[in-house]
Amino acid sequence: MIFINKALIFLISLILLTTVYSCQDKPETLEEATDGSAAKDAVYEPDYGGTLIQAMSGRPSVLIPMLAGDSASHEVAGLIFNGLVKYDTDLKIIGDLAKSWEISEDGLEIVFHLRKDVRWADGKPFTAEDVLFGYQTIIDEKTPTAYKEDYLQVKTAEVLDPYTFRVTYSKPFAPALSSWGSLVVLPKHLLEGKDITKIPYRRDPVGLGPYILKEWEEGAKLALESNHNYFEGRPYIDRIIYRIIPDPATRFLELKAGGLDYMGLSPLQYTRQTDTKTFRQNFRKYRYPVFSYTYLGFNLQNSWFKNIQVRRAFAHAIDKDEIISAVLFGLGRPATGPYVPNTWPYNKTVKQYEFDPEKARRLLSEAGWQDTNGDGMVERNGMPFEFTILSNIGNDIREKTAVIIQQRLKDIGVKANLKFLEWSTFINEFIDKRRFDAVMLGWSIGLDPDQYDIWHSSKTGEKEFNFVSYSNPEVDNLLEQGRRTFDIEERKKAYFQVQEILAEELPYIFLYVPDALPIIHARVQGIKPSPIGIGYNLPKWFVPKKLQRYSSLEK
Repeated sequence: MIFINKALIFLISLILLTTVYSCQDKPETLEEATDGSAAKDAVYEPDYGGTLIQAMSGRPSVLIPMLAGDSASHEVAGLIFNGLVKYDTDLKIIGDLAKSWEISEDGLEIVFHLRKDVRWADGKPFTAEDVLFGYQTIIDEKTPTAYKEDYLQVKTAEVLDPYTFRVTYSKPFAPALSSWGSLVVLPKHLLEGKDITKIPYRRDPVGLGPYILKEWEEGAKLALESNHNYFEGRPYIDRIIYRIIPDPATRFLELKAGGLDYMGLSPLQYTRQTDTKTFRQNFRKYRYPVFSYTYLGFNLQNSWFKNIQVRRAFAHAIDKDEIISAVLFGLGRPATGPYVPNTWPYNKTVKQYEFDPEKARRLLSEAGWQDTNGDGMVERNGMPFEFTILSNIGNDIREKTAVIIQQRLKDIGVKANLKFLEWSTFINEFIDKRRFDAVMLGWSIGLDPDQYDIWHSSKTGEKEFNFVSYSNPEVDNLLEQGRRTFDIEERKKAYFQVQEILAEELPYIFLYVPDALPIIHARVQGIKPSPIGIGYNLPKWFVPKKLQRYSSLEK
């Protein structure tokens, strides 16, 4: 039984308001065709078996969700682990490992009733002890995770019986229910008393999700096999193989050659290079808005970028419309803050920085950067303004965006060097150690607007997400206000003010919100686009028996 209370009123409001956005920007299938060997409109019954070979640009680092800070790791781990709750296609929170829950009238207590038919991949039953163990692990000061903040809000966590778990909060916490998603469930029987940062389990986990890791060939591929005892039913596709191919052109060649079934397209590939008879006959393309944005972030400990006039100069020097047109081919929108357009926390009235190179030069001059020798490049105290933008290898859109920004900054007398690094090196050696001038990265954001971990001044430590070292006491207070009320209008006020301050102070230059552009071979059936994308029901995807094929990659 679920009690109607302030927490649920907030969640219902979130669902209704966010669904408006989802319906307006409903995912669309722009190209649809069937496999060339099958009738175009053929209808198939689901079959077990087959293989899905998917491209991955980055290398996963670790498959324990609470330790993973990169999207590649989370993508794979998401098929191996489950959380207590998850989002449904209508953006409503539904049960996953929890079959139901009750929330107290004051919103401070949640009692989860767990499913009794769940087993770990080694056959051991899943119980509330695994949830408590995961919770105790993530809040442990020795656990290097950027995700512990939500769980530090818990006053007490208790196992009431093997299938009942209770958490109590000392203060209202708006994201409380949604926070019990995919992060905090670990097998106590395997990990108790062990350091999860040093054991083989990090790269060879035992989970309870729809797939089981069978092989990890470093830098080349990961192979997963279906969990025949999965509590929601055996997945139809027997094998999922992730091929790690950092170069986007190479990924596309592999797709054309038949070495891939599934990859994300670049805007150029989506609009032009797949507009052929072969692709129309053998693949389906999808396009839908995603909860993410790309940004240029500054190391605010760097004396040059501490000057707000410099950051504002850069904002006026960058033409976002040029990036949307030339790089995204119109398949995206300009970003103006840390929320995406048409969602309820998005503030569309924040300060905008029009493309104005002359104004950018004036701002640099006011900050002491001037062209004193007539060579077109600015300097101060005899030192030219030269810095490096870091990003990761394998993201063609970011690389092209960086080249455009490099040219626009050159136009105002600033030399920006570009350096692209392998993901794990980028994160471990440069981001975590704050060895950067500026970075080009993206955030995938949750459906709840709480971004405490990204913007709060207490979150600047190693492995934490405020790696640009942003600090503003007013923003800290607003973030706290936003998470301490279930009143959606009060939350909106707080987050609107956060965006206004960020727009003024520019710790990031928010660049663009891209569309997701996946392409999948038409032999793969059962894909149902929704407001949360296409991957939510991957265990229900199938390949008809007569269209199943095998690859030497599986051997």
